[in-house]
Amino acid sequence: MSFEGASVLVTGGSRGIGKAIATRFAELGAKKIALGYMRNDTAAEETANELRGLGTEPILIRGNVTSDRVLSEVEEQGPWNVLVHNAATGVIRPALETEDKHWDWTLGANARALLSLARVAAPTMPEGSSIVGISSLGSIRVLENYVLVGTSKAALESLVRYLAVELAPRGIRVNAVSGGVVETGALDHFPNREQMLASARKRTPAGRMVEPDDIAGAVTFLCSSGAEMIRGQTLIVDGGYSLLA
Repeated sequence: MSFEGASVLVTGGSRGIGKAIATRFAELGAKKIALGYMRNDTAAEETANELRGLGTEPILIRGNVTSDRVLSEVEEQGPWNVLVHNAATGVIRPALETEDKHWDWTLGANARALLSLARVAAPTMPEGSSIVGISSLGSIRVLENYVLVGTSKAALESLVRYLAVELAPRGIRVNAVSGGVVETGALDHFPNREQMLASARKRTPAGRMVEPDDIAGAVTFLCSSGAEMIRGQTLIVDGGYSLLA
């Protein structure tokens, strides 16, 4: 598998799963990798330096991925061979404790952003390009306090199916990767973090938790020529966690 000379955009690319995805593409020969990120300049610069060490040109795109400024920059820096929407956020609360502004923020960043990115990137993406959205098991399972994020991920997976059909005539593949519980900084926002981690370690049939590199491997596969006929699918990478009753 090679992405020699490719241009790759990874939103939420400075840390955790996004960083693992960007690093994997760099190791596979990507020429240019843009890292979308929100606030942490230090983490973004550190990841950019690591990508340079792998022979890749890093580009830092700072800001809200749904903003006109960021979308304009994404458009200007193209064309892209790969677009990975990994950035995610959301309010972690029981349904009856949420507000409309929480809904708008979560759905906008996790689902609408993928559509916005596709609008500006797809017109110039060459044939054979790929778009991948990063989802989670909360899209099809009920997780505690996860109503807004889970709903946004379900919307993302639905959008992936629609984009896969609409962009197929352009030669662009669209898929999603849904990960199990991955121990990253994102879990710090969950009040039941330790319970989630303990459950994942105990009940994952594969014998270990999912790691960022596992997600990165799935993403690069879906963007490779070997996945040519995989369209509009959500690939679950959870070590068998979701199979158990």
